[in-house]
Amino acid sequence: MTRLSLRARLFLLLMAPLFFVAIAVAFARFLVAERMSEELYDNTLLVVALTISRDVVLSEGDVLTEELLDELTNALGDPVYYRVTGPGGSFVTGYSDPPQLPDTAKSISGTPVFYDSVSVGRPVRAVVLREFISEPQFGGWVTVEVWQNVSQRAALSRRLVTQSLMLLGSILLTASLILWFGIQLGLKPVFDLREAIGARTPDDLRPIRRWVPPELRPLVDATNSLFERLARAISLRDAFISDAAHQVRNPIAAIQSQAEAAMTAPSEAQLRERIADVAASARATGRLTNQLLSIERVRGRTLRALSEDTDLVALISGLTRAFAESQLKRSVNVAFEVQGTPRSVRADPVMIEELLGNLFDNAAKYGLRAGGELTVVLAFSESDVVLSIRDDGPGIPPDLRERVFDRFFRSDLDQTRGCGLGLSIVADVAMAHGGSAVCADTPKGAEFRVRLLV
Repeated sequence: MTRLSLRARLFLLLMAPLFFVAIAVAFARFLVAERMSEELYDNTLLVVALTISRDVVLSEGDVLTEELLDELTNALGDPVYYRVTGPGGSFVTGYSDPPQLPDTAKSISGTPVFYDSVSVGRPVRAVVLREFISEPQFGGWVTVEVWQNVSQRAALSRRLVTQSLMLLGSILLTASLILWFGIQLGLKPVFDLREAIGARTPDDLRPIRRWVPPELRPLVDATNSLFERLARAISLRDAFISDAAHQVRNPIAAIQSQAEAAMTAPSEAQLRERIADVAASARATGRLTNQLLSIERVRGRTLRALSEDTDLVALISGLTRAFAESQLKRSVNVAFEVQGTPRSVRADPVMIEELLGNLFDNAAKYGLRAGGELTVVLAFSESDVVLSIRDDGPGIPPDLRERVFDRFFRSDLDQTRGCGLGLSIVADVAMAHGGSAVCADTPKGAEFRVRLLV
């Protein structure tokens, strides 16, 4: 049934119980028809026995008249046979070979006894009736035996069963038609929804606004949520492709121009100088490519929400220690401080590493000078975790503190120091964790605060 359509599944699930009920009703109807036919013919057979008894007494033992036999045969449909025995077992009239009375059936005075037997090789139904008659010639107990073939009785049962089956078949057929068209009408909103979605273009990811039954509302809500996520993913992909194409075009053109200039250098000294320019441009282009890949990785992981219980103290202290070692040659003093009660939080460790790496890279390029100081503070509270990185460098002008988180924004024109994506990655990581990133107002240097919800 797993490969059947929804209509077929509903039809079968609804019709199967009706079918089995119809079979049960047909069987019950067959038993009722058998019982009713038996009672009807038995009562008629008893009436015949009484009639024969009275007719024989009135005719003083003569054979039944032809008219009476014809009327009985026409009434019952099958020939009627009888035998009348007088007191003492003396034969009075009728047929001399009645069917044998079973041993289990006992003829009680005044009570008719019905039984099934065989006469002349054919199944018959018989009745035995004993009556006391006060009459000069037949005075005493008279036994009347009447039997009849069961062909008409069986035919009546078959007719009743056939009529019942035809009636039930008509009911089943009508019910199946009603169910089929009812399912068609009931599922029409589903088919309309399918056609509406199928008619959309590949780039049409608008939410579904059409009316649907309450049972379909969760499906439509889930579909709208999927459309929203797909639209956001496509938007991020298009933005990445646009940014990458725009930002990589100029560095590649510069490398090409510098390489062509190096090929026409008139001297070895100028050749070395131009090759150095090519190498510097290649390094800048590589850094730009890595930053573009980083921001795309951050956005991709945001959609997948790969969070786990993370020990931020161990993670950030390890990254801070590695950064401090890299700054030893510049005599930079790096400090790490934990405030509040440390605890594990739900976060993506890969994204946290990306965030902190970009903050350290930004501080090393723009904030720290030889002999400077960098302070990393991790503050825990009940509702969030705040990561602060503060340097004693030249700082950031107040009017640029919000713009530094924009993509490809640089406060200077020196493209060799950065490509303007590091702080944008920081903001994206903070947003992915339900928080935010700001450039704080400090009297000296620059301080970046990243708030993560927990």
